[in-house]
Amino acid sequence: MFQRPNYLKQLIQFKDTDFIKVITGVRRSGKSVLLMLFREYLLQEKVPEDHIVYMNFESFEYQTITTEEKFREKLEELLPKDNQKVYLLFDEIQVVEGWQRVINGVRVSFPSDIVITGSNANMLSGELATLLSGRYIEIPIYPLSFREFLSAKKIESTSRDVDRAYDEYEKYGGFPSVVIAEKSIKDTILSGIFDTIVLNDVAMRSGIKDSTVLKLMIAFLADNVGQLVNTSKIVNTLRSEGVETSSHTVSRYLDLLENGYLFYRTKQYDIRGREYLRTNGKYFIVDTGLRRNAVGKKEGNYSNRLENIVYIELLRRGYTVDVGKLDKREIDFVARKLDDVIYVQVTYELPKNTHETDNLLNIKDNYQKIVITGRYHEVEKIDGIPIIYIVDWLLEE
Repeated sequence: MFQRPNYLKQLIQFKDTDFIKVITGVRRSGKSVLLMLFREYLLQEKVPEDHIVYMNFESFEYQTITTEEKFREKLEELLPKDNQKVYLLFDEIQVVEGWQRVINGVRVSFPSDIVITGSNANMLSGELATLLSGRYIEIPIYPLSFREFLSAKKIESTSRDVDRAYDEYEKYGGFPSVVIAEKSIKDTILSGIFDTIVLNDVAMRSGIKDSTVLKLMIAFLADNVGQLVNTSKIVNTLRSEGVETSSHTVSRYLDLLENGYLFYRTKQYDIRGREYLRTNGKYFIVDTGLRRNAVGKKEGNYSNRLENIVYIELLRRGYTVDVGKLDKREIDFVARKLDDVIYVQVTYELPKNTHETDNLLNIKDNYQKIVITGRYHEVEKIDGIPIIYIVDWLLEE
């Protein structure tokens, strides 16, 4: 199993607290492995094996447990009878209808430490929010970061092979099973992951029988990552390709794609007015390898692909990310984490003019401002603003 120490550290930090730990993220990003790593940690800490209950609801052993009643009956079999603390690890729990009530009942009635995983954001709304308000902590997990990618490939961050490794990472993404696979089968694995997410986690769970419009929407969004879009633009694009749909359908499908953690939507934020704008948003895909699959392995669009990598990395580092607007200027990202704010401009090639840094200099506060480039440049600063090569930025601590 590939180690994910940053995520495991978060689980350990909240071990033996009243919080239910909810690991969320796109399918095949490593949620199940993280649960197993936590189980190994518990065993190393001398927790008795019969006081660790692990259930994967997509496994053959537990796939028939789809109702609240069956879940409750199975737990009654598995829970130890000595009233000692039990560690409950539930994988892909959202397939069980009514699981929220069972989890809350266990939390109230037994000395327990509970960790659950799920591949749909809806699990954090509705009844869970009502029953467990303030009693759970979300731990979002993403495909491998570039630093994790190098570790998996056993490449030193100071090696001459790092730039070549980044080209592979940018092309095929960070899904663990793709990273360790031979180049000849990477696209095949990506295609399987893509179909599983789209057909199972989005279409099937939402009752979509004809996925044609959904797949065309995904292709459009993937080809336009980092571009301002709205439902009308998507509807008009699909109609120009001979596919009839409505704004209502497109809006619903956009929500489904976000709930399945395939795409993330970021809103426009007026920096001067300090408010969100009810206008177009930008969509970013969770993994560049999935983007490659969605657009038919088409090359080009390097700047937007770079922007996508920066956006997901900012999320991975725990930032809330918006698109900034300052009068008529656009700031690619306004990233916030507690009292920390970073303004980020992303450009594949550093332009001969100072457009990118000028936009940042117009922000009259003292928060950090940086420009991230897709190609290495000798220049380190322009007008006091750091110019950082993407590989160097991704390898920052």
